[in-house]
Amino acid sequence: MKRRLYQIVPCIVISLLAISILISPLSAAVPIRLGIDVFLNHYTDLVEGLRVGLITNQSGVNANGQKTSDLFFQHPSIRLAALFGPEHGIDGKALAGEYVSSFVHPEFGIPVYSLYGPTRKPTQEMLENIDVLFFDVQDIGSRWYTYISTLNYAMQAAAQAGKKVIVLDRPNPLGGVIVEGPVLEERFKSFVGIDTLPGAHGMTVGELALFFNRSINAHLTVIPMDGYTRDMIYHDTGLPWTQTSPMIPDIEAVFGYMATGLGQGTGIIQKDYFRWIGGKGIDTFHFAELLNNAELEGVVFIPDRREEYGGVRLHITDYRTFNPLRSGLYALTYAYQITGFPIPRGSGEPSMFEKIMGTDRMGYWWEKGLIPQEIEKEYAQELADFREKRKQYLLYP
Repeated sequence: MKRRLYQIVPCIVISLLAISILISPLSAAVPIRLGIDVFLNHYTDLVEGLRVGLITNQSGVNANGQKTSDLFFQHPSIRLAALFGPEHGIDGKALAGEYVSSFVHPEFGIPVYSLYGPTRKPTQEMLENIDVLFFDVQDIGSRWYTYISTLNYAMQAAAQAGKKVIVLDRPNPLGGVIVEGPVLEERFKSFVGIDTLPGAHGMTVGELALFFNRSINAHLTVIPMDGYTRDMIYHDTGLPWTQTSPMIPDIEAVFGYMATGLGQGTGIIQKDYFRWIGGKGIDTFHFAELLNNAELEGVVFIPDRREEYGGVRLHITDYRTFNPLRSGLYALTYAYQITGFPIPRGSGEPSMFEKIMGTDRMGYWWEKGLIPQEIEKEYAQELADFREKRKQYLLYP
């Protein structure tokens, strides 16, 4: 049975089937059906006779672990003309921020264009020999993880060139329930904050594409997943995790990413693939005591000093109730209370810390002596407004 396909031309949701699907809860033993699997089983007619470009990397695989690029190249009805790689390259091996070159695929004989080299946005020359641009990359649910920025830029470029865009949807590994953090302000938009989202947005890449398209107006089609519901975290999907980038080798790193990796420029750092957070001048046991007394759900903070760095190791006890970004904001706030680290502020251009936060208000809140619970109240209304705004772009119950 086909499930509904969501197509934006340029900005209207159209149900291509009148059949409704009942989605029942799944155990981890029964994998959901990813957008790539749904597309290959039901919708290859959408690209019949068209030249196909594909934005992907090593995380673009079907439920059996086969690469989307291989499946497209081998499919008799798909005319694969070009590949595009996001940050870290098409094989996901380049380090964060590392320049990636374009090249010709040694087996396919087609160009592999880097979207993290001279340009982060597909050029008109790159799109000249394709008719439709696919996106199939696994996201990790954080606003500043740059794969969604690549999606946004690609949609802009496709709209300007009159090319179709098809997004093959994948799970948000953190689930679709937790939405957290200050909402990015327009003046802090950047490649690590491409749109007015909170740090944890609780949306899939397909839903984000619909959200982005409110202002892009691309000819967009989203191929939804079958069997996916908003309350699922990655553990519930029945799918193995494929490393998305060098520092995200496993699902534990995904959940630790926003909890430990917010401190750019503050001196508060992460270690052990986002399982540890700390810094110089931190009293390890006092830091752990503050965090544990905050009674953050689903996590215990274990005192763990690393040479000159005082810090804590995260022990996630319940992945469903654990709120990574909330935990990260609490940790940074307590670290500031302990050390009084210099707040990274930009001069003219926002600092990387301000870009990650999506605002410069965090530093002012710390300087005013606000505790974490008071900071949460400061952004509560904008977060509630975003929750309401995002409803029209959600695909899953």
